[in-house]
Amino acid sequence: MARLEAALFVAEGALSTRRLAQLATLADAAEVRRLVESLNACLAEANSAFHIERVGTGHQMLTLPEFAPWLDKLHQRQTKLKLSAPAMESLAIVSYRQPITRADIEAIRGVQSTEMLKQLMERGLVRIAGEDDSLGRPYLYGTTPRFLELFGLKSLDDLPNSDLKCRPPSCAVSENSDDELDEDEELDEEELDEEELDEEELDEEELDEEELDEAEAA
Repeated sequence: MARLEAALFVAEGALSTRRLAQLATLADAAEVRRLVESLNACLAEANSAFHIERVGTGHQMLTLPEFAPWLDKLHQRQTKLKLSAPAMESLAIVSYRQPITRADIEAIRGVQSTEMLKQLMERGLVRIAGEDDSLGRPYLYGTTPRFLELFGLKSLDDLPNSDLKCRPPSCAVSENSDDELDEDEELDEEELDEEELDEEELDEEELDEEELDEAEAA
């Protein structure tokens, strides 16, 4: 357990269970998870300032939240991690809508986002996640494991609810389609009634003409 604690303490980022097993010469991932739980229990019992969290794709030793204000002043982390409002807005769109093209980001924001994406990629928060199948095959953007680590997320499923989250349009489409279908059916019925009325009026007119011809012949 001491080797595991040492590896987590000196690591600059999260370490996967497999990597931890290699560094601490442990049997497998199951033993790593068991020792992490034991180590967390020991840290809590000793009122330590540290706690091991599962972030991104691995484990990381972090300080408890109550020490954040003091540590921010000590290391000036806020200055290093601070993002401008446009950059944070772009990052939020990417995180909730990924994979997403730059054009789609700009459609949501209403402004050019090339520089914001460049800054986010330089900070290691956003990466190119592939290419879209549309014309020109534009790049698709997504978040990185570092994004999960910095925001203390295990996965993207841990993102808080937001209006930016994609909503499946199927329900809305279905409701609209049903409304349109009802309107079409009502319109068809009205047209059918009008056609039947026109046919009845035409039959009456033809019948009157025939009766008139018979009367004149008589």
